[in-house]
Amino acid sequence: MTEEGVQACGTCGTLLTAGVRFCTRCGAAVADHAEKIALTGSRRLHPSADTLSLRELLAVVESGVLYWRRRLESEEGVARQRAAIAIKELSQILDSLATQIAQGRETVRISADLPPQRVAPHACARCGRGNREFAKYCIACGAPLQAGLRSAPSKPPSLNIKIAGRSDVGRVRELNEDTFYAGEFARSDGTVGILLLVADGMGGHQAGEVASALARDGLKQTLTNALSSGVPKNDDDATWHALLTQAVTSANQQIYSHGQHYGQQGGIGTTLTAAVIVDGRAHIAHVGDSRAYLINAQGLTDEGRTWNPLTSDHSLVARLVDIGQLTPAQARSHPQRNVVYRSLGSDARVEVDTLSQALAPGDQLLLCSDGLTGYVEDEELAAVLLAEASADRACERLIALANQRGGSDNITIVIARV
Repeated sequence: MTEEGVQACGTCGTLLTAGVRFCTRCGAAVADHAEKIALTGSRRLHPSADTLSLRELLAVVESGVLYWRRRLESEEGVARQRAAIAIKELSQILDSLATQIAQGRETVRISADLPPQRVAPHACARCGRGNREFAKYCIACGAPLQAGLRSAPSKPPSLNIKIAGRSDVGRVRELNEDTFYAGEFARSDGTVGILLLVADGMGGHQAGEVASALARDGLKQTLTNALSSGVPKNDDDATWHALLTQAVTSANQQIYSHGQHYGQQGGIGTTLTAAVIVDGRAHIAHVGDSRAYLINAQGLTDEGRTWNPLTSDHSLVARLVDIGQLTPAQARSHPQRNVVYRSLGSDARVEVDTLSQALAPGDQLLLCSDGLTGYVEDEELAAVLLAEASADRACERLIALANQRGGSDNITIVIARV
């Protein structure tokens, strides 16, 4: 066990000052300083509930091999060695997928659990919305769900939502390329909504910081303009999804155009996970490998699990976990864990995942960058949020935990407590 502020080289065991990039004795890289890698090109990878297209996955792996071959030709020293290792890893995956396709196989069954929906077995007789088993009023329309209750309120019971957010540079990086926002906004009908977002920038020195800031500002501006002229009905999920998709698409175009204009920032991009909360319902847009979780002490699934991932990472290792080639634990340290195949700014067009989630008393909505989930298990995330009385304190504890375990990336957390 090393002293605080000291780390050991994984190759030769020499004790080194925390945060150094190379061992002073053997020269080996002592921490993973790999930037997030956004693959470009027209790839489409859509995992269904039970299968994944081998040809789509093959296209993503081929894009990764092409990226690292370019790096191999342009880099020197440790960076060149890392590129060679990456090509070897991806070539093995490529060979396996190509062999299966040559044998006539087109899809592979998904063995991992994709994000499940919240268990809400009590359907409202008025609007059909699912509710928790012991709910008194429908969370969507306010209709009574239990016998003996008086007439339904005109609106669902109001929810008090407290928000908190924090970002930390970590223990290794010099710059914080993450960006977050957690605040209220006014709607044209005079009511107030909440906007939460986390963006993890990529693209080298300062470019990632620019990309994540452009994503934040672009999303806020588009939503503000749209909601000032009219507000979709809260139970009209499709309209909210279209609005969020429009806002993210607009932000993507701004980032892509910026990268094209400033050639020295080639490859500029960012992840984005955002949630608009209105009238007790969260509408979520997602691109990349930042994440959104729903957490509640009363349990959210049939098994009684207190956490539920609402998003699925657009990363290579996530798909390898889906098809059983990697375990979640192996994915945390896999050489290709920083490879994302969908991001804002890497292409002129972007696909956006959208979903809606009803919120109930006791719920906590967590948005975070992979600087947190790379070190802290889902169960640990939930345990910290449920143990802390303060959302601000929960942010502090989670950041401290990620830093204690390495802190090789920027760490960003946003929490909304119902």
